[in-house]
Amino acid sequence: MFTFLLVVQAIIAALLVTVILMQKSEGGGLTSGGSPSGLMSARGAADFLTRSTAVLATLFVAMSILLAVLAATRESTTIDTSLAGQSGAVTSAPAPQQTGAPTDNAAAATPANAAATDSNSSVPLAQ
Repeated sequence: MFTFLLVVQAIIAALLVTVILMQKSEGGGLTSGGSPSGLMSARGAADFLTRSTAVLATLFVAMSILLAVLAATRESTTIDTSLAGQSGAVTSAPAPQQTGAPTDNAAAATPANAAATDSNSSVPLAQ
């Protein structure tokens, strides 16, 4: 039922946009550019597009309230457990394997650090 009402809501929204775009621009709106006599005439009040805009806008607001109430009172029997086993969103690569004793790697890195320090003396590297 909720899905059906949601589809009806989308159709009403599309129709409302279409009817609004089909209307003739008279320059009234929120500004004072339109003539006040056009608002009170029988032709302006009885125009089909104006009436259909009012009806569709009323339906749109009523459907929005109805869908909000239904969504708030709807009971969901399924729980999404797809993210329950993950500890974080970012996965890290495994640590690189060390070959030999840890002191061998540190001893091999020391001359490289010293050479880098000699080439750029303003930024010493941590040893």
